[in-house]
Amino acid sequence: MSGTSLDGLDICYVRFDSDTSFEILHAETIEYSTELRNQLKEAFTISAMELCELDIQFGYYLGEQVAEFMKRYQIKNIDFVASHGQTIFHQPQKNFTLQIGNGAAISSRCQQKVICDFRTQDVVLGGQGAPLVPIGDELLFSEYDACLNLGGFSNISMNRNGKRIAFDVCPVNIVLNHYANQLGFDYDSEGQLAAKGNVNLDLVNELNNLPFYQQDLPKSLGFEWIENEFLTIVENYKISAEDKLISCISHEVDQLVKCFNQYDINNVLITGGGAKNDLLIKLLKSKVSTKIIIPDSYLIDFKEALIFAYLGYRKSNNQINCLASVTGASKDHSSGIVYNI
Repeated sequence: MSGTSLDGLDICYVRFDSDTSFEILHAETIEYSTELRNQLKEAFTISAMELCELDIQFGYYLGEQVAEFMKRYQIKNIDFVASHGQTIFHQPQKNFTLQIGNGAAISSRCQQKVICDFRTQDVVLGGQGAPLVPIGDELLFSEYDACLNLGGFSNISMNRNGKRIAFDVCPVNIVLNHYANQLGFDYDSEGQLAAKGNVNLDLVNELNNLPFYQQDLPKSLGFEWIENEFLTIVENYKISAEDKLISCISHEVDQLVKCFNQYDINNVLITGGGAKNDLLIKLLKSKVSTKIIIPDSYLIDFKEALIFAYLGYRKSNNQINCLASVTGASKDHSSGIVYNI
């Protein structure tokens, strides 16, 4: 799993005993080199030929990391590798999405069956291609009212009237990391940088009025939206990076509070890197009566990787892994492309 926040490559080795039972056996995050992180971050700006090359080279990298992971943990036999890839373009309104990290290239390097490209089929069926995690939330974490992931974007899923619904709420780490980078840090550990800033209420209000927040479901966000709409607004304010950080956190909390109240959420499981941002979580807790559950660090860090393995598990059994009630596709379906080498 590699997300929009570009924290690194999450590898999760998991056993599924049934459709509702799992055990994470080993997991770790492989930090990207500065060069690779920058390549992935800027990939939406390069030529088509360069992007084709990066797709293969990143696939080789993923396959090599899987092979090294298996050697490190003395893993002899696996059923498949499920890979999310790295999202470069996501414009479901135009019926396309692109995750690089070529599946054939992965398979060639780790010599395993690979299941990948989980989003394209949903998009061409009229769906958002996101979020895809809710099938796992529904079947593996059904004891919670809602599951919230605070990654590059925050996305939430819940069961309403017998159907799973889910959507992107707002950006989180993709923006916070951007301004932490300006201060010389990879990310804002525990929100310590933001804590030094002052909230700019005009900025918060302008962000809260972005058209996305008034859209009906289903809806999802992509990096292009961050570049073209969100950061354009923030950059109009001549304030410090610390002020921008705390103002963006304030905006994020406003949107999460609005979501919790709108859907009357009694308890929520929160995972993803943002769950470790103490300032964000503290502000959120102070504004809602919703019980917030932060699990152990293993699940915080690897829940998305776990669930993409689950998508692969269901694809390999020809079971539904994309829910039309979540994405808006024309039907439930089993998504993913399989490579055998």
